[in-house]
Amino acid sequence: MKKFGKILLAIFALFLGMLFLIGVFFYRNDIPVEKLKLLYASPTSKFLPLMGMNVHYRDEGNAQDSIPIVLIHGTSSSLLTWDSVVDHLKDKHRIIRMDLPAFGLTGPNPTRDYSFDFYTQFVDSFLQKLQVKKCIVIGNSLGGGIAWHYALAFPQNVAKLVLVDATGFSTLTKSKGAIGFKIAQTPVLNQVVKFVTPRFLVKKSLEDVYVDDSRISDSLVDIYFKMTLREGNRAALIDRMRSGFQNESAKIAGIKTPTLIIWGDGDQLIPVAHAYLFQKAIPNSQLSIFKSVGHVPMEESPKQFSTILSQYLDQP
Repeated sequence: MKKFGKILLAIFALFLGMLFLIGVFFYRNDIPVEKLKLLYASPTSKFLPLMGMNVHYRDEGNAQDSIPIVLIHGTSSSLLTWDSVVDHLKDKHRIIRMDLPAFGLTGPNPTRDYSFDFYTQFVDSFLQKLQVKKCIVIGNSLGGGIAWHYALAFPQNVAKLVLVDATGFSTLTKSKGAIGFKIAQTPVLNQVVKFVTPRFLVKKSLEDVYVDDSRISDSLVDIYFKMTLREGNRAALIDRMRSGFQNESAKIAGIKTPTLIIWGDGDQLIPVAHAYLFQKAIPNSQLSIFKSVGHVPMEESPKQFSTILSQYLDQP
């Protein structure tokens, strides 16, 4: 029995030693937002005091466009995910995009509320500040969930809706990928990642959302990695994951806004089967499935995405 106890003690000591070494090698301080602004705030970037935050956004493109496009990114992303879309559409359209609370340069919500009700209120308040009365709302993943919640709450404000691999029907905890999300939802372990955030973990999370890993450049990993380290964002991600990804499919049938659904058939986070559920639930909807593309089609297949989107926007 004593020998067995010594073996257990040795294993425990080895485990603690490994944790210590991991902490030493992968400990990362928060990055001050002012430092990140030097890297990722462009000349078109603006900052809007709103709901206790300083919201990073960009308002670009054709200023004469009376019904602007509003782009809403997903979990752990930022407005930079839409760069290619803006490049393709800005000559014809006014395009507004923001870093959501908890992410990017905007950072955490002081109240720590990341429910869909909060995000709906946030989008409404943001657009009121910009005096946008009617718009086309496009959202990816979490941003897709926010987009359709906003369209339900304020249907008179949304001319068209585009859902890109959107959340709404199931929880991400049942998905095959999303290692970063799983860690953020795991008690105790999620407290460790507030301080210990290996860059390779961020890269692995990107590999979970892409089909073609060759499109994942070092600069892309750097964007996601450094934005994650923005002061307060790691704690905010944990708070966001605690909010969960509720099954609210009963609400989706209430969407009356003309809707385009775009999905990558290789999405490991939200399976392509959910694209068909959205199409079935929303009466006035169209569906476009991208072959051999993952969770972020606008990043992984930007030309195809912009072409399909342009065709839809040109429809009366």
